[in-house]
Amino acid sequence: MTVTVEEAGEALLQRPPAEVRYAAELAALRAADTDPRPPGWQLSLRAARRFVVGDEPNGFSRKFVGNVSLVERALVTLATNRGLMLVGEPGTAKSLLSELIAAAVSGSSALTVQGGAATTEDQIKYSWNYALLVSEGPSARSLVPAPMLRGMAEGRIVRFEEITRCPLEVQDCLLSLLSDRVITLPELDGPDGLVFARQGFNVIATANTRDRGVNEMSAALKRRFNFETVLPIADFETELGLVEAEAAALLRQSGVEPPPRRDVLEVLVGTFRELRGTAAHGERMSTVMSTAEAVSVAHAVGVRAWFLRGEPGGAADVVACLAGTAAKDSPEDLARLRRFLEQEAPRRPGPQWRALHEARRLLAD
Repeated sequence: MTVTVEEAGEALLQRPPAEVRYAAELAALRAADTDPRPPGWQLSLRAARRFVVGDEPNGFSRKFVGNVSLVERALVTLATNRGLMLVGEPGTAKSLLSELIAAAVSGSSALTVQGGAATTEDQIKYSWNYALLVSEGPSARSLVPAPMLRGMAEGRIVRFEEITRCPLEVQDCLLSLLSDRVITLPELDGPDGLVFARQGFNVIATANTRDRGVNEMSAALKRRFNFETVLPIADFETELGLVEAEAAALLRQSGVEPPPRRDVLEVLVGTFRELRGTAAHGERMSTVMSTAEAVSVAHAVGVRAWFLRGEPGGAADVVACLAGTAAKDSPEDLARLRRFLEQEAPRRPGPQWRALHEARRLLAD
């Protein structure tokens, strides 16, 4: 049985979409928004920017930690007839940014295609209810719209996650959609055979530079997008604050009572930055040591300590939870982590760094 978001209630959902999490903010912005809006948009550009980057004095939280100019350029792109392509390292919040913008512009981020090797054109455009197709033949009733057809018919933003993981011929099914703004249904006759894009339709795609897939896009498809690069967070304090806020929210959702300890998070974020190569003497790991991964580890640290010992997590929990992150791509990464814990951690000041060094044995357990 299918249960809607409203029926389930936000509290029962593991991860409510942006339009549910921030429904009150979106409603307040729409009610107070007197600026001109692009055709088909639910918010003006300035109101959409406030929703994404925040306006704390007026009660709008900061949801994307990044360059405000990037957000402005992204919104301007979507107000034109060019798609938006967000590229960058894994874990730099490309998907979060696309979700927030879709919620601000269309009121919904649900029209999403998840790209992959098995993604087909049917999953992007449309397919058929084969029982009805056999019994009645092709008709509007037997048509099953996919996100792209729905986005065009309803005038909404469509998100295409990891587009460059799709085969080239699947990617290129977007060419005519983004150029002519129409989907042709050759199986149907008359007006039903053409679905024209309504005002408000556009596409936000994301691509992971680690997969080297961006270079495999056809030149024709690239011309239909404006590319924006989402960079990792450069400032330590900003990244620490983000990890603390996100981890605290996840821990509350998991039933963990104590919030994460800031001194433990300082060690965790510092370790990630060192192993990412962000810090001055960092030894770069081949696996992705992103901010999103740091949030995941901080969440695991709190869950491990609370449910196993009834206390907040410490440096030993950090080491235990880091092992699974470091060992994803290469055995050498685990060796790099061991070298960091043995050689670099003792040089850092503070009791948590010493505890991190002393817990290095947990990597072998």
